[in-house]
Amino acid sequence: MQLLATNSPFSQEQADLLNRLLPGLTDAQKIWLSGYLVATASASGQGTAPVAVAPEALPGAAPAASKEITILYGSQTGNSHNIAKRAAKMFEEKGFQVTVSSMSDFKTNQLKKVQQMLIVVSTHGEGEPPDNAISFHEFMHSKRAPRLEGMKFSVLSLGDSSYELYCQTGKDFDTRLEALGATRIHDRVDCDVDFEEPTKAWLAGVVARLTEEQGGSGAEAVPSEASAGAPAVPAESAYSRTNPFAAEVLTNINLNGRGSNKETRHLELSLEGSGLVYEPGDALGIYPHNDPELVDLLLAETKWDPQAAVVINKQGDARPLREALIEHLEITVMTKSLLEKLAPLATNPDLAQLLAPGNEAAVKTYVKGRDLLDFIRDYGPLQGSAQDAVSHLRKIPVRLYSIASSLAANPEEVHLTIGAVRYEAFGRARKGVCSTQTAERLEAGDKIAVYVQPNKHFKLPEDPSTPIIMVGPGTGIAPFRSFMQEREETGAAGPSWLFFGDQHFTSDFLYQTEWQRWIKDGVLTRMDVAFSRDTDEKVYVQHRMSQHAKELYEWLEKGAVFYVCGDMKNMAKDVHKALAEIISAESGRSLEQAEEYLAEMKKNHRYQRDVY
Repeated sequence: MQLLATNSPFSQEQADLLNRLLPGLTDAQKIWLSGYLVATASASGQGTAPVAVAPEALPGAAPAASKEITILYGSQTGNSHNIAKRAAKMFEEKGFQVTVSSMSDFKTNQLKKVQQMLIVVSTHGEGEPPDNAISFHEFMHSKRAPRLEGMKFSVLSLGDSSYELYCQTGKDFDTRLEALGATRIHDRVDCDVDFEEPTKAWLAGVVARLTEEQGGSGAEAVPSEASAGAPAVPAESAYSRTNPFAAEVLTNINLNGRGSNKETRHLELSLEGSGLVYEPGDALGIYPHNDPELVDLLLAETKWDPQAAVVINKQGDARPLREALIEHLEITVMTKSLLEKLAPLATNPDLAQLLAPGNEAAVKTYVKGRDLLDFIRDYGPLQGSAQDAVSHLRKIPVRLYSIASSLAANPEEVHLTIGAVRYEAFGRARKGVCSTQTAERLEAGDKIAVYVQPNKHFKLPEDPSTPIIMVGPGTGIAPFRSFMQEREETGAAGPSWLFFGDQHFTSDFLYQTEWQRWIKDGVLTRMDVAFSRDTDEKVYVQHRMSQHAKELYEWLEKGAVFYVCGDMKNMAKDVHKALAEIISAESGRSLEQAEEYLAEMKKNHRYQRDVY
């Protein structure tokens, strides 16, 4: 409605001002203004100064929706962090005041002040919070967590459906916030490894709801694909998780010597022309292909036509079946969810018995370590077409590898250290998808799809004089090679100490000559190694740490940053246990106090882990 100077008590100039102002006001602003005008008229009649009336003081008026949003992220590999940053940018463009924080940096005494909170969090391992979410997760589930009736929230949970406790950390936060009295802005969304589309849908829902509360139109709030799911990449590069770069293989060699039980590939890739950049501690994502031999076994078992066209995604893209099974669809992992989806196609009646209520333990046992070929051999043949079956298969998950090089030392290159995975199970040879592609089917001159995955939680200290302690057995050595290359290039003067372990000194000392040169040149201050199969009693890196407990604790007291990279299930837990025991023994603290010491180190970014 337009005000006209001819039929209103306003001059033309006043009407023009009001016509420009009123259409842009939110409902809350209009309510406040009306209250102010009423109060002004009343006050003028009494001969007193006008008083502005807040909208919540008016009968039936709703309080103005907050323009402040706090986004907390818990991230192990960087996906949650990148989504949080993109979400913040989106909200800021719509006029919100946004605070983005890692859960480890967020001060819990501020919780009661937060009116609108978004949580983006991954689940690590078997239902565990990522490292930078552990302390906040513990606090929220403790008796110290406050009531949060004044808070609105929503949770985006990242996970991997091949794990039993899929997206468990996000589910934990969602349930706990509700129990503490907070109200959902939008329902929790659980994302599998292919998280772009569900992330986009969640962001669209949250933005629409909050925009509507501000008096805007939710229809205007749908985010673009670029801002929704794709992790941030350097502005100068057009390549990302959703648009990977075809990197050429420059070098692919086996690092292990003759007689080794292992095969560890050193891979050098060209980034020339990509614009991709990375820092020591970052990871490289690779989109791998399934083994063609496994695909051919699967096709022979099902008798499906290899050239039959099948749709591979929700966008309706179609590919010949064999190509789809090699390049696009996961066939090496069985999950309970996939088992249930394929059950209507199976002809073996024993499957119904396996999936009967109360048989959850049997299902868990069956899916562990089996793949699609196992399922078809056990419960096939399958009814229906190839499309009926493959429509239930998810996209091949990307593989992340710690970068083993410094960009400063190797311009337009990236190096990786990849251990080939091979083993026997259920009467068949099994192979790691990406690791054996690298070992068996990738040669110099070939190309592979990659992108850079930043990892802000595994970084060299800003002060180059800060001491660093690195624990990296096996392929866990990779990021520390990048650390040393970077420190050599920059002339970092801080002391450095490496703990490395593997099976045999003569065949498994990865990058041996480089480490020895860095010791000789003073780039690396100290190195202690453990080769478990060279002695009657197995010796691992945590044993070497304990043997040098006094010196290690002294380094910690001088402010050293402690890094661990490698196996999460066993090694990382053993190293953590040994470190707590060292702190306890050398400082006179109890083990509980030693854990508090380590928690403080984590909080101050002095205890960093890159574990998998």
